[in-house]
Amino acid sequence: MKLIATTAALCLVLAATPALANGPTEKDAIAMVERGVALVKAKGKDEMMKKINAKDADYVQGELYIDMRDLKTGIVLAHPINPSIVGKDLTDVPDANGKKYRREIIDLAAAKGKGWVDYQYKNPSSGKIEPKTTYIQRVDDVVLEAGIYKK
Repeated sequence: MKLIATTAALCLVLAATPALANGPTEKDAIAMVERGVALVKAKGKDEMMKKINAKDADYVQGELYIDMRDLKTGIVLAHPINPSIVGKDLTDVPDANGKKYRREIIDLAAAKGKGWVDYQYKNPSSGKIEPKTTYIQRVDDVVLEAGIYKK
């Protein structure tokens, strides 16, 4: 009887968590960014940077993670997967197809406050350059970003 109850509970968890079964979705990316925005508003950007750098489970879930850049300078303030880019301005460094997507992120954040940007990026799960779409949202003077790889 315990086995049936445990199995049923596990099935409910898996059904309620599509990110586990099929990879993260656009909804997952939006939700992660919105959690980050709420944290920045409540506790400030320094607390958000600590959470990102510590790979806090609310902000780093496999290939779905949040990073942060300064809106005015483009400097990466926190990145859980590639900490070597923190402190760098990569605004005009193109992706594998020559697209200056970071410039697009900053321009979109400045003009509209939030939205989606498509580009090519190295997937930490596969190690390959893959198509990615990232949800961005401005909060105060920073931009929070979380993206998903297109399957």
